[in-house]
Amino acid sequence: MTRLELLVERLSNSGDGVAQYQGRAVFVAGALPGERVLADVGDAGKALRGEVVQQLTSSPARRPAPCPVADRCGGCDWLHLQEEAQLAHKQEIVLSTLEHLGGVQRSAFELLPTVKSGESLGYRRRAVLHPVGGALGFHGRASHVRVEVERCPALTKPLADFPALLAARLGANTLKELEEVRLLECEGRVAVSLHFKAQIRPRHREAIELALRDGVIDGAILQPGEGKGQAELLGEPVLEEDGVLHRPDGFAQANVAVNRRLVQATVELLELRKADRVLELYSGNGNFTFRLAPAVAQVVAVESAALSVALAQQAALKRAVTNVRFVQGDSEKIADGLVREGSRFERLLVDPPRSGAPGVGRWASGLLCERVVYVACDPTSLARDAKELVGRGYQPLALQLFDLFPQTHHVEALMVFSR
Repeated sequence: MTRLELLVERLSNSGDGVAQYQGRAVFVAGALPGERVLADVGDAGKALRGEVVQQLTSSPARRPAPCPVADRCGGCDWLHLQEEAQLAHKQEIVLSTLEHLGGVQRSAFELLPTVKSGESLGYRRRAVLHPVGGALGFHGRASHVRVEVERCPALTKPLADFPALLAARLGANTLKELEEVRLLECEGRVAVSLHFKAQIRPRHREAIELALRDGVIDGAILQPGEGKGQAELLGEPVLEEDGVLHRPDGFAQANVAVNRRLVQATVELLELRKADRVLELYSGNGNFTFRLAPAVAQVVAVESAALSVALAQQAALKRAVTNVRFVQGDSEKIADGLVREGSRFERLLVDPPRSGAPGVGRWASGLLCERVVYVACDPTSLARDAKELVGRGYQPLALQLFDLFPQTHHVEALMVFSR
């Protein structure tokens, strides 16, 4: 370790402050642009990483973090940064990444107004908790060290007190036998998924059944360790919101209000026509699917997770949706197969994980798609895939950011391309 005085110049894609030392970037967690810090710097592979020992000057955008465990918990890494500054830095991170990695200049498309979150705290409707002794908590910042949490201000009101409440309900003996607990809230109803290291015991069921009778939760899923039996569903663990079905052991967007705006904007930017066929890749449990279906002739929705496909099919039956074909499988392999078959789609919607959708340009051009909408949760993957689309003759038309995750460096980006 070397102790250095550093001037922080910008924020990185990972949310850290970035300074320069002898021509190399130094990533400093918790530091903000314009601040001078004294930091212990060490070599971490390709990058240098610094840990702040003393803050010499403060950014005007810095504020006291509105959470007692902000300095230790890894859940919200930008609590020390004012909300308006968060939005500005997120926008610059996405735009500069598109320019430097994707070769897509910010002047090449329209930048639509960022959709802000109505709530800067109390917006998260899902969380993953881990046992910490006789309590529950989250992973620490950039580590697997666990931080005990009694109450989380980032969670929605029905979930905020659940770390302490659920720990007390389960008891220390049961907590020791857990890998993790997943929480989900939909329209005031709460379901939990308990993931055990080994088999499910009668006292595990008894504790959950008591919580169900007392109205603490509406449903639960007990997941035994691998090879230790089958999952058990108690109460009503399948929750519905806006016609989409969710389970706590599956994926759901964390911010309901902003997600609704994201879905609406996606449908609008696709400019759907009644005769269109739409290919939706990484379709999940139908977050976009059921808004697309009424406007087009057919949707082919591709998703690899069996649980997500099953929930989407269940919702489609419930809603009497007949023009959606659900395909369970790897989106990349299915898309390549459709290209080989000579299939044609007027519209392509991709909502990939952080790894992105390598091949999206090949699919779009091979399927003769006129318009592509890309939903991105990682600026680097967006830049790489945007470069591929442009290389295949697609013009970027517009970019819009959605602040699904206030108090963190994460941001959702919606980008539309036209052939």
